[in-house]
Amino acid sequence: MKMIVGSKNPAKVQAVSAVFGTRWELESAAVDSGVSAQPMSDEETRQGAIQRAIACSKLDGAAAGIGLEGGVTGMDDGLYICNWGALAVGDKVWSASGAKLLLPDFIAEPVLSGQELGPVMRAFTSRQDISTTEGAVGVFTDGHMSRSAMFEHICLLLKGQYSFYEINKKKEAEL
Repeated sequence: MKMIVGSKNPAKVQAVSAVFGTRWELESAAVDSGVSAQPMSDEETRQGAIQRAIACSKLDGAAAGIGLEGGVTGMDDGLYICNWGALAVGDKVWSASGAKLLLPDFIAEPVLSGQELGPVMRAFTSRQDISTTEGAVGVFTDGHMSRSAMFEHICLLLKGQYSFYEINKKKEAEL
């Protein structure tokens, strides 16, 4: 069975491969999230992941599509990074969120002024590949967590939801 990942970003593809790679044949495709380049809320970030997953599930040969989306979300004490994933199989879609981490004010301010987090992080770290390697989460956790690991956690949640559904779909139909 083929699962198509809605991104060419190595951090995202690596996360999906770590969780789904033994059971699924994986491909990646650059698909539009349908949301802004810098999602500014949990809701928008989640919607981007869902739209990527659905778009991938409709590509030729796909049995499933998976979308992973990174964004930011405001809370009472500042701006946090947020990450969402979605898995689409047939007409079913599951979504899950990952950890959140408060951005320092000197990073949050340009993002709140309209800049994307990726370019802000590239300027701060002087690393062009920051969004495809450890990401902001890796920088602000001093390497204790990577972007791929954070997305891998979300993929585990999605895999678990899918497994639960597969095991219990007959019971659901009987209710």
